[in-house]
Amino acid sequence: MASANTSWSEDNFSCSICLDVFNSPVSTPCGHNFCRTCITKFWDDQVQYKCPVCNELFHTRPDLRVNTLLSEMVDQFRRSVRVKEQPSVESGEVPCDVCTGTQLKAVKFCLMCLISYCHTHLEPHQRVAVLKKHLLVEPMDRLEDRMCKKHNQLLELFCQTDQVCVCQLCRDGDHRSHPVVPLEEEYDVKTAQLAKIEFEVHQMIQERKRKIKEIKDTVDRSKADADRQIADAEQVLTALMSSIEKWRDDFNQTVKEKLKSTEKQAEGLIKELEQEIEELTNRRSEVKQLSHTEDHFHLLQTFSSLKNPPHTRDWTTVEVRPPSYIGSLRRSLDQLEETLNMERKKLCAELKRVQQYEVDVTLDPDTAHPNLILSEDGYQVHDGGVEKNLPDNHKRFTWQFWVLTRQSFSSGRFYFEVQVKNKTVWRLGVARESISRKGVLIVTPENGYWTIYFTNNQLVFSDNSAVLLPLRAELQKVGVFVDYDEGLVSFYDVEARVHIYSATGCTFSEPLYPILCPGLFHGGINSAPLIISPVNQTEWDLPLMAI
Repeated sequence: MASANTSWSEDNFSCSICLDVFNSPVSTPCGHNFCRTCITKFWDDQVQYKCPVCNELFHTRPDLRVNTLLSEMVDQFRRSVRVKEQPSVESGEVPCDVCTGTQLKAVKFCLMCLISYCHTHLEPHQRVAVLKKHLLVEPMDRLEDRMCKKHNQLLELFCQTDQVCVCQLCRDGDHRSHPVVPLEEEYDVKTAQLAKIEFEVHQMIQERKRKIKEIKDTVDRSKADADRQIADAEQVLTALMSSIEKWRDDFNQTVKEKLKSTEKQAEGLIKELEQEIEELTNRRSEVKQLSHTEDHFHLLQTFSSLKNPPHTRDWTTVEVRPPSYIGSLRRSLDQLEETLNMERKKLCAELKRVQQYEVDVTLDPDTAHPNLILSEDGYQVHDGGVEKNLPDNHKRFTWQFWVLTRQSFSSGRFYFEVQVKNKTVWRLGVARESISRKGVLIVTPENGYWTIYFTNNQLVFSDNSAVLLPLRAELQKVGVFVDYDEGLVSFYDVEARVHIYSATGCTFSEPLYPILCPGLFHGGINSAPLIISPVNQTEWDLPLMAI
């Protein structure tokens, strides 16, 4: 028998009433063909029975019979159309194991039949009740990978002890004492773990995005601070003689270089964060893709490589600190002693800037020498002239008449002021946490002390070689400013609005505490207390030529 002409179009097999491919085609006595349903409904609505195509009139309603040949041709035509609509298998895809001739792309693999099916040959598994119970997964082309190498049976179980896929015979043999579950059950466990990993990776991504915003905000604040600093410097320098033009340029360059360094650091951190985000995003996509697969074996085989997150930095302690420009401006002005009036005016502005870092500190009685008397509010201290019987502890000074504050500082900048009015002897500054509290102490920066002291009408910075400081008038209040990250400790005469001394290039590696020493009572001559005072940031209006 000659094969049907598969090049025929749909028009060759269409009913002239519904214009669709024949469904149960029947023939009239005049030789025309229609769908049984179409011609029956057509005649139901007519008084006379005639052909819808040629209008031949029939005296009685014809007895319709199925056109067997046409039915077979229509069925073959339908199958050829379905085959054309299905994709042929391409390189890297799994072919249908049932197709003969041109193999079509498999869409499912049956774990019961151990066969891959295309859409057409999968149809019985979607229709027949018994076949519907078979477990279908994504198509696979390497069935041997899913077979037990020892027993040649399908790996359909999972050993939770050894974390490997096993077959039924393995469970009864080497793994008989291990907890063994179906792949589906372990698949659910691993899927839940993947969901948790995906969530954790998502959180890591969000944390890094927040860190990027934090760094960018810091850079923005640094830029604004730099702009203000440059503006202040310009205000100072525009009134100076042409001889100091070079100094102005050098100062601006220093500010810009510090800002550039900060921006460079920030850019490096942002680049590293974005790299981690990219890696984490890729990992999240892999995890998400794996968590949605229906292939139990593939998930379990791949899970161990995705379980542990990639190596990333702990960003909780990473930050970009805005650069400090205060010390740079002061050091530059120190070189211009011949312009004393402008220096004074500028240093007044510097003091105003450092005062914005004011901190509220109170004295710690547990550190005070037994001779010292502290006020109830913790802001005043003086020598009472009598040593009290106090319990000793590792924090208390036993020789020097010193006291620390309760508060300490491990980063950033801070400023406080101490009233020294009517005092003949005193010491104040900052000290690191690990200083010794017992016996005679050597007070130098090397040993953890950055202090100035007043005695015999002389003001001195304590170092290996004492630094004698200029004393313009009787000191009434001293300001102490510390930039922990810059390694700077500065002292100011608050009433005169001038800088006294700065220790630069300091190295701080532990908490710093403000430290006070009111000096000995001296029969009442030095009875006035040292007082930690609130900062009074009033506007100063100095005449241009004030000295």
